Amino acid sequence: MDDHDDDAYAKLLRRVNSPRVVVDNDACEHATVIQVDTVKRQGALLEVVQVLTDLNLVMTKAYMSSDGVWFMHVFYVTDDHGNKIRDEGIFNCIEKALETDACMVKSTGKMLPSKEHTLIELTGTDRPGLLSEVCAVLTDLRCNVVNAEIWAHNARAAAVIHIADQSTGTAIEDPRKLSLIKELLYNVLKGHGDFRTPIVSISSPGEIHIGRRLHQMMFAARDFERPGSENDNSARPYVTVFDCPDRDYTVVTATSIDRPKLVFDTVCTLTDMQYLVFHGTVITDSKKAYQEYYIRHVDGFPTSSEAERQRVIECIQAAIERRASEGLPLELFTDDHFGLLSYITRILRENGLWPKSAEISTRNGKAKHNYIVTDVSGNPVDPKTIFLIHQQMGQTVLQVKGNLSMPPKFPRETPRSFLFGGLFRCPSFQNFGLN
Repeated sequence: MDDHDDDAYAKLLRRVNSPRVVVDNDACEHATVIQVDTVKRQGALLEVVQVLTDLNLVMTKAYMSSDGVWFMHVFYVTDDHGNKIRDEGIFNCIEKALETDACMVKSTGKMLPSKEHTLIELTGTDRPGLLSEVCAVLTDLRCNVVNAEIWAHNARAAAVIHIADQSTGTAIEDPRKLSLIKELLYNVLKGHGDFRTPIVSISSPGEIHIGRRLHQMMFAARDFERPGSENDNSARPYVTVFDCPDRDYTVVTATSIDRPKLVFDTVCTLTDMQYLVFHGTVITDSKKAYQEYYIRHVDGFPTSSEAERQRVIECIQAAIERRASEGLPLELFTDDHFGLLSYITRILRENGLWPKSAEISTRNGKAKHNYIVTDVSGNPVDPKTIFLIHQQMGQTVLQVKGNLSMPPKFPRETPRSFLFGGLFRCPSFQNFGLN
């Protein structure tokens, strides 16, 4: 049997054993319970979590377990306001998304396959003013930023940017212009005396998930390695990794502040590190989240060394921190026009603000920008600075979405194991044995 036959057989098997989705709004008083049964394979859990995350569903609890060739996932979810999910369209969207090979929800905007845009991926060393300089280059070259997402963590920065030619509104096809864009962006990222080699990639957009792609880019940039001067671990997520010899698993636990997309970020990293989750528990309590996963490498073995376990700890900590940048959240919503992003980022730079993350979207002539900012030293923003920016661009255009203070530190304590002999046992697991 050749590779083509193998691929056709795998697709047939998936259709025959398509995921089964059961939604229950009566089992829990405060959340909608979604149970998804899927064939056990690498990436199956990530696909389910990705779909729920892209629909902006908030996970309050989750349980995962395997039995033979099947996975069973149980998620307790609410909307952004803590209410049960009543929209039948969302349930239909979940079922439809999980039945496709891509397992993506295109309506969320997280996938942008389009011939009308050019995709730029950037990785380099983060510094104050970097985003402003990148946007200035694109504006000078008459490139309109359609969508963008930028992360910064541990002195690394990564960006996924979709651009269009300002004159045509379509993808840029001129090889000389594409080469010039790449050259100038490389020079901006290179900076002065930077020992890290920046990466600039320009291509036609394919079927990518922006969040997952940014995780992969930051991982490749080794952002899990902290600068030697940073020895304070008090504010970091508390992650443990230890072997469970009697069941031949490695157990990963993580205690952190709860936030949207937390489970996706953790599962995405474990999947990209080539680990398979066999059992897991997620419990949130107030603002705290506890995650526990029983994993093996795709070769079927648990972690084999202390160095490997330490790397898992560092990578899970980085995955949780990347999207949880400490700083002041700002939101801008206004009429879109060419050069807007360059103008806004220049205003932030001139007022001494350093964007630690940014999410830019445009639709129907409107632009929405979300930033998390600190001062140029990484410290909390002075309220006077925001007052000055409001004077420059108007308070109705730029809104402060948080308090003018830094968020609390991550909790250090770790609860006892929830899944096996711990504080809580999910009834749904009682019929599932451990492999």
